[in-house]
Amino acid sequence: MLSATAEHAVRAVLLLARHNGAKALSADAIAAELGAPRNYLAKTLNALAKAGVVHSARGAAGGFTLAISPEKLTLARIINPFDDHARTPACLLRNRPCDSQNACAVHGRWNAIVGHAAARFEQTTIAELLMDAGPAGAYTPAAAMTVDMAVPVHQVAMLRA
Repeated sequence: MLSATAEHAVRAVLLLARHNGAKALSADAIAAELGAPRNYLAKTLNALAKAGVVHSARGAAGGFTLAISPEKLTLARIINPFDDHARTPACLLRNRPCDSQNACAVHGRWNAIVGHAAARFEQTTIAELLMDAGPAGAYTPAAAMTVDMAVPVHQVAMLRA
């Protein structure tokens, strides 16, 4: 039910939360850890910064950190810049908008499903998602997170060997 961009946004925020704000992470480091294209993830992170989900800083010590504590940051806040579940969807059976005034046979059931998902996104925090992942300090980043990101990302695989 999530777009690929919204899913990458959630994964990036989970990574930042597990990193526990020890230092800002570059878009390159996050992309390498998630296995996502760097330019694509940089745009996603910048959209999250505009939405107030992450802080962005430039420079040698720059990068991204969470702007909201994991205990208060909901999934809805992360995915809404990318997936608007509140919009009126196109009809699943016909090639036109679908609403309660002109409902198709699946309209009610589909709206209940979408409404349930949207409610769960509003109620679930990043801290709740990470609850079973162990303490934040127990997280060990992949080698890509521990190398100096002045090394080109395509060479990170060689450093792991």
